[in-house]
Amino acid sequence: MKEDPITTDSILPPDITALAARVVEENARAGRKVALAESCTGGLVSAALTEIAGSSQVFERGFVTYSNEAKMEALGVSPDLIETFGAVSVACAWAMAKGALERSHADIAVAISGIAGPGGGTPLKPVGTVVFARIVKGENLPPDGELRHFDSDNRGEIRRQATLCALELLLP
Repeated sequence: MKEDPITTDSILPPDITALAARVVEENARAGRKVALAESCTGGLVSAALTEIAGSSQVFERGFVTYSNEAKMEALGVSPDLIETFGAVSVACAWAMAKGALERSHADIAVAISGIAGPGGGTPLKPVGTVVFARIVKGENLPPDGELRHFDSDNRGEIRRQATLCALELLLP
């Protein structure tokens, strides 16, 4: 009998662990290692992956770079880029993903940066604004990034939705 890779006593919601199990299974089948650069999710995507038995075949490393300084120091994001576009921008998320890929042995990196609230939002970037970027090693494609707005005033719900979106981006 095949063992269920999802931890039944997970502290994470079932929708997140189910998708994380899919990410681990499909990337293992594809022979891919993944890396993450997380800001507003604070390591939730990494935690979701490591809830899954066998995740060590797939999960290479995660960077939790909550502050701008951490983004610059750990991932090599340019201070000029943050000053010009802000930490919650596709440009910054792409630089975060690029830094995670370059500083790991992964085949794919996904980055997340956003405003989970309840404060910190502006008229141009309200609470719930989250940006994502994905880079796959060896693909010479233009930067792949997306800005999403999660319509909620609940910090936990915004982080949950951002985690699910990031996990989707990790699927082959």
